Parts: sequence; structure tokens; C-alpha cells
Amino acid sequence: GAATTGIYTLSLHGALPISLTARIRNIFNVAVAEVEDQELWQRLTLAICCVSIDPSHANEMVSKVVAFVEESRPDLELLDYETEIISGV
Repeated sequence: GAATTGIYTLSLHGALPISLTARIRNIFNVAVAEVEDQELWQRLTLAICCVSIDPSHANEMVSKVVAFVEESRPDLELLDYETEIISGV
């Protein structure tokens, strides 16, 4: 089947060390990048990209990433969460 790419953005309040983004990449095999908000003090937006043939699998993976961030960094506050699914890429 055609691949589905899920692009998820998480807006967080708090400082996020590079080691956490590396752990997210290694544990979940997703692409992670800091986007927007870099100049805003203690606010950051992460873009997480997961490629899968099953959109529900991509959503599940990113839900696990959100849970991981919330459990491992309770000092961070999730401000927003957006999803974009691109089918047939």
C-alpha cells in the first residue's frame, strides 16, 4: 500500500534538552525537529514525523511519543498538539 506520513507538532512550555529529542528518535524511530518558537523564552515546538502504511499506526506512534515526553519530563507543559496526515507519498 501507499505510505502515509503523519506530521505532528507539539507545542511545549519549558526547556527541552537535545538529549530528549535524541531519545525520542532512538526509541520510536521517528524524525524530530524543533520548529517555530525558538526565540520565545521557554517555549518550543517539536515536529515529529512518522512514515507508515497505516495511518492509525502513525497516530499510535506519536501518541506514545506524547506519553513518553509527559512521563519523562513532567516539568514540561503540552500547550498544543496538531496532526497532519499526507497519504500516498
